[in-house]
Amino acid sequence: MSAYVLPDTAEGVTTASTRRLKSVRLGPVSFRLNVRTLGLIGIAFAALVLFSSWALTLGSFPVPVSGVINSVLGRGSDEYDFIVRTLRLPRLLAALMVGAALGMSGAIFQGLVRNPLVSPDIIGINQGATAVAVFWIVTGQPVGMLAPVAFAGATVTALLVYVLSWRGGVAPSRLVLVGIGINAVAAAGTTYILVKYPIERVGSAVAWSAGSVYASTWDDVAILSIALLILTPLAAILMWHLRILQFGDDTAASLGLPVEPTRLLLVLVGCGCSAIAVSLAGPIGFVALMVPHIARMLGGAMTGSVLILTAILGALLLLASDVVGQHFLPVSMPVGVVTAVVGAPYFLFLLYRANARL
Repeated sequence: MSAYVLPDTAEGVTTASTRRLKSVRLGPVSFRLNVRTLGLIGIAFAALVLFSSWALTLGSFPVPVSGVINSVLGRGSDEYDFIVRTLRLPRLLAALMVGAALGMSGAIFQGLVRNPLVSPDIIGINQGATAVAVFWIVTGQPVGMLAPVAFAGATVTALLVYVLSWRGGVAPSRLVLVGIGINAVAAAGTTYILVKYPIERVGSAVAWSAGSVYASTWDDVAILSIALLILTPLAAILMWHLRILQFGDDTAASLGLPVEPTRLLLVLVGCGCSAIAVSLAGPIGFVALMVPHIARMLGGAMTGSVLILTAILGALLLLASDVVGQHFLPVSMPVGVVTAVVGAPYFLFLLYRANARL
């Protein structure tokens, strides 16, 4: 996990932050770690563990913390094991991993297009998955294939945005504009499908499109785990290349970086993070937008270690939103509704701040 810090086009590197970098050599491999960022990762992870333990105690059948710990470790009673390990733990782990995937996806796309107002749910990736998934549901196709179909929809949408943005290369501003257009087209297609088909088929599609980790299973947890074990190291390694791209294509090429192959790989990894989350939990908005901002405010310029911090904060935000929607509202709400309530004002605040700088 490299935390080698290059000057960021917007943030720079101060002398104090440079002093916090410690060189580490492991045989032929050497890298630098930011001690402050590692401390933040430790604090965030500890908060995540404590909050997760508390979240598992909540519900119509309260379970004490000791019962939660014993059940997680496989030493609980049959009654507690069923409540914790069968009903609550898969949902909690799914929320953590979906939040982590969305946070990393947002960090990649914001760095790639050098725009803090960009996220996969704004440039059409999530909406593309939604359109395909809604069509799959209302046409009565096998529910067991919904996750891979939604994943395929997100992937195809991302590749379509990339191809339509190509003009001898992909300019970040053009990618954003094309993505917004694709997002509008996919949203219109989703609306058309919902209007066209009978209401008895549409109901479940609308519920899915709200975004929820309800009824997550251990199979979902296994899929998310495998995906994140592959995508997280790739994303962390690519952060160094992403920092170079932020200097501009000409400078990156002069430094020996293959610009377009690197950009395509970043798009694929960012899309993979978003697609796996959307395919299993539906289109949960604004997490990918908010979390990278919070991580950069705490940890500084985006590096491999700050990306890990982003993943932990994304997991914490989504779990907190799910707990609020499930236990602290008059009516149980999908997690996507809660993140939208929090995220929409935050997006307007970012937009206002960006306009104030012009």
